[in-house]
Amino acid sequence: MNRILLPVLLAGLLGTGLAHAATAPHVTASHAWIRVLPGNLPAGAYVVLHNDGDQPVSLTGASSPAYGEAMLHESSGAGGMNRMAMVDALTIPAHGTQALQPGGYHLMLMDAKHPVQPGDTVRVVLKFGDGGTLPVDFTARPANALDDGK
Repeated sequence: MNRILLPVLLAGLLGTGLAHAATAPHVTASHAWIRVLPGNLPAGAYVVLHNDGDQPVSLTGASSPAYGEAMLHESSGAGGMNRMAMVDALTIPAHGTQALQPGGYHLMLMDAKHPVQPGDTVRVVLKFGDGGTLPVDFTARPANALDDGK
């Protein structure tokens, strides 16, 4: 009986660990919006992330069923030139916030699977370094939007 019980117990413990890693329990999102550009141009996605946990959390990527690809980027302006660079990870400090906003860190959503219009809601799943995820609904805003409109 012990030979049967041990594998079942181990499988249960492993399953619990995997289920726990599937969500980002200490991270919440607010002010989530997407700037929709004309045609097939990439969209910028912006959000404020709040970490209520005792440890920093690392945002490492994202995905969306509405887009073929999502990448974490940082915009910067130096010497009159605007630049954008891909970023591997972004830290959300313990008991702190990190804003993804125009002119700074943001998500680039590319290859829309269907046209996204202002007013649409787009689901984006944020991915964290510990394997956790956070599904967030982003509101699509027009190309001339500067913020989430709230």
